[in-house]
Order: sequence, then C-alpha cells, then structure tokens
Amino acid sequence: MPTRRSLLLALLLLPWPTFAQGSDDAAAMRRDELFRRLRNAMTEREGRLAEDAVWRMWMEMAPSLDIARAVADAMDARESYDFDKALVILDRVVMQASGYSEGWNQRAFVRFLKEDFDGSLEDIERALALEPKHFAALAGKAMILMRQGRMELGQEALRQAVEIHPWLRERSMLLPVPSEATPGPGRDI
Repeated sequence: MPTRRSLLLALLLLPWPTFAQGSDDAAAMRRDELFRRLRNAMTEREGRLAEDAVWRMWMEMAPSLDIARAVADAMDARESYDFDKALVILDRVVMQASGYSEGWNQRAFVRFLKEDFDGSLEDIERALALEPKHFAALAGKAMILMRQGRMELGQEALRQAVEIHPWLRERSMLLPVPSEATPGPGRDI
C-alpha cells in the first residue's frame, strides 16, 4: 500500500494542476464519486484504496505546486519528529492558502502532536468548514475531545467520520450505543 509520502511525491511529478483541471462540475462529480466509493467499499482493501484516492484528491487540491511542496516538506519534518519546523511551514501554508483544507488539517495534526489541543481543534474546524467530509479531521477532533474527557462529543465526531469512511482505522474506538429496546440499568423490562 502506498504511503502518504509516496502519494505526495507522485503528485508532485504530475503536470500541475491535476484535480482542478476541467470544470468545477467535473471536479465536484469526481469528488462525489470518490466519497461514494469510500462509503460503499465492501472490504477493508477496497476501503483503503478508496481512502488513498481521496487523500490524492485532497493533496491535488493544493492551489499551487509551491503549496503542495510546502505541505510535503512539512509532512517530512513531522515524520522526522521536527514538529517545530513542520509548524513553521504549515503556518506559512495556511497564511498563503487559507482556502486549502489540507493545509489546516496538517497543521491541526502537528498541533495535536505538540499537545496544543485547543489550537488543533481550531484548525480542525477550519478544515471541516472547507471540507465537511474530511474524515481524518473528524477523527482527530474525536481523539482530542475524548482525550479531554468529552466522550459524548468525541464519539459523535467519530461516528460522523465512520459514516463517511466505514473502514476508518479509528472505528475500533467507537463505543456501542445502547438501544432503546435493550434493557439496562434504570430501564423497565
């Protein structure tokens, strides 16, 4: 399975821009099709392939090759545990491309790793405002909220993410929802 880094490198070798070529209608149709494939994947393998396609789309949506390279550099720095360098790069990305959801999502992830949970949540909200189906941003939001002891809100965000991406790795963190029909403490049988 390709790594996100190999996907980014492949993207940088393509003629620029790729996702934005053609009409907005064609791009919207492609986006809808990718999310449909993701949601309807019958096996985990199909789900991973669909997930990779969505990640490629998000990376291709960078408004310029310079922004795409900067995100790739930030991801390299993050993978090398140089979170400060990654954050400096991503600060520039979100300033130069405030309409690029993946810039916000990547900065949110670095802020999460630096345990700046409030900053991370702010960036996640920006990413979700630009890309409401960003399952990784929703999963990150869930992780932070649950870590803060806000389990109900965290579970709600994780359920939203899993609704978009049923094969999401974090799905194992979902707690069962008690059914109204299931007897339990304080319920009549």
